[in-house]
Amino acid sequence: MESMKQRMLGGKLYKANDLEISVESQRGSDLVWQFNHLAPDKKAERAAVLKQLFHAFGDNNYIEPPFYVDYGAHTSIGDHFYANTDCVFLDTAPITIGNRVYLAPKVSLFTAGHPIDAAIRGEDLEYGKPIKIGDDVWIGGGVIINPGVTIGSDVVIGSGSVVTKDVPDHVIVAGNPARMIRRITDKDHAQWQQQKDEFLTWQQQADESQQSKQS
Repeated sequence: MESMKQRMLGGKLYKANDLEISVESQRGSDLVWQFNHLAPDKKAERAAVLKQLFHAFGDNNYIEPPFYVDYGAHTSIGDHFYANTDCVFLDTAPITIGNRVYLAPKVSLFTAGHPIDAAIRGEDLEYGKPIKIGDDVWIGGGVIINPGVTIGSDVVIGSGSVVTKDVPDHVIVAGNPARMIRRITDKDHAQWQQQKDEFLTWQQQADESQQSKQS
């Protein structure tokens, strides 16, 4: 017979007061508390706590406290991840995040749900649906991603959006509920490559100027 935790992770109705689930939740709460109360200069210690907290946590990642997650053990994060302050992950069901994903302040990933039927909801039964985020995604401030949503790769989500449906690759979405604004095109890549080239030229000139002053 499946356990209450297996029901939770499988998207079925469950009760959160189950002992196994409660122990795992307490573990997550303790590690989050440790992380949020470490001094700003304790970067190595912060990183070590996050490695313990999450199911997987890649390289070159940074989370700005305060941060909240229900369990942590149900969240997997790739490489080169950044989350600004006040982000919230409710990982009742698995959260999977790819590489080079950036979260602005107050981004919320909500896998948890409650029955629409009020009587059943009142019996403390709940469920979760997984959230998946691909590679190269930038999520603006205050965005909410609802249970069961999959976000593709090379995506930008505008600030304040509420994402209720899957998002395909190579698009910009925004709004409540979020809708596609337009596709990301070769013109976008060319425009930003031009700006990067200008920056590299400036950087080279700045470095040469600094070296000249030191010689």
